Amino acid sequence: MRANLATVTTKPTLITFLGGLGDRPAESIVGAARWAASLDTLEAALATRAFDRAILVTDGRTPPPDIPGVDLDVDDAPFHFGRRLAAVLRRHNPASVIYMGGGSLPLLATDAFPAIAEALSRGAAVSNNNYSSDLVAFPSLVHVLAAIEPLDRDNALARALSERAGLAVEPLPKTIETQFDIDSPTDLAVLSLAGRGGFRLRAYLDALDLHLDRYRSILPVFLDTSRQLLVAGRIGSHAWAYLERETACRVRLFAEERGMEAEGRADAGTARSLLGFYLESAGLDRFFQTLVELGDAVILDTRVLLAHKRIHASREDRFLSDLGRHREIADPFLRDFTRAALEAPIPVLLGGHSLMSGGLMLLNEHAWQERDAGRL
Repeated sequence: MRANLATVTTKPTLITFLGGLGDRPAESIVGAARWAASLDTLEAALATRAFDRAILVTDGRTPPPDIPGVDLDVDDAPFHFGRRLAAVLRRHNPASVIYMGGGSLPLLATDAFPAIAEALSRGAAVSNNNYSSDLVAFPSLVHVLAAIEPLDRDNALARALSERAGLAVEPLPKTIETQFDIDSPTDLAVLSLAGRGGFRLRAYLDALDLHLDRYRSILPVFLDTSRQLLVAGRIGSHAWAYLERETACRVRLFAEERGMEAEGRADAGTARSLLGFYLESAGLDRFFQTLVELGDAVILDTRVLLAHKRIHASREDRFLSDLGRHREIADPFLRDFTRAALEAPIPVLLGGHSLMSGGLMLLNEHAWQERDAGRL
């Protein structure tokens, strides 16, 4: 039975969680972009009339939305994802839910929302990524709420519905639109370079002074059969298959520690990386000399290396590294690593999970579009 439902509707409720990332400069850049992207998504989704209502769940540190039909659910108490989501579901009593993290899937096509709502009407659960979910659609049932409540973060939501609540979770097709997430400043740079996003997000990105030279310099590598791209980090089989199918260059791939956050290995200090072991053995200078010998450009997931070394760098430090602002980074390892990456004779892009998926897919797509337009 569904949990204590006073109102029964056939349409799902769209629930978006959008909390403040922090007040430091790099955090604020990403936080503002997530806010703009969330409003774009809410407006597009409501325009489809596929939803009973939309609820924006915040901690009170973001301005109220300027979109009719969006209800605010504000709570500034210490945040725990599972308890907060379960409380929202009990308070608002939806029959079914499409949950999205703030800034998630800013490129998702408008017609995807009615299709997901239709899947829910058949009793299915849906996720964009079962191992690191940003969007999850599910029925609001008593045993589902019990499975949700213990979760520390949303990227484990789809797996909890499958493994703890016994729901069959259908994956969305693995496309740029379903895999691109605003996770870090790197994702903003990729969006800015490609000119993608809703009108609020585009206006915000256009006003930012992001340095895109490293991103532009990597584009020709995708198109050249004589060159090689090195990709290292939490890359899934969908992104690997995409690179094999859609790039002209050769790809050297080190796929490591996928799911390390959802499964708690990063927090527990048990994540391990082959590149991390080599970095410890060779040192920074030799590490980047080796990367130059292995590829003509590098896309690197720094979060895996940090987890391997059990370094709990602040979010601000991680974001500053993505931006290439190494002098402002407090953690000594990440400061030196970022500096060495910037000084490498080949382009090196640093980022997180989204860069390893939708980010590199969008970079490749943009490279081909620039070539076809005669600009590359």
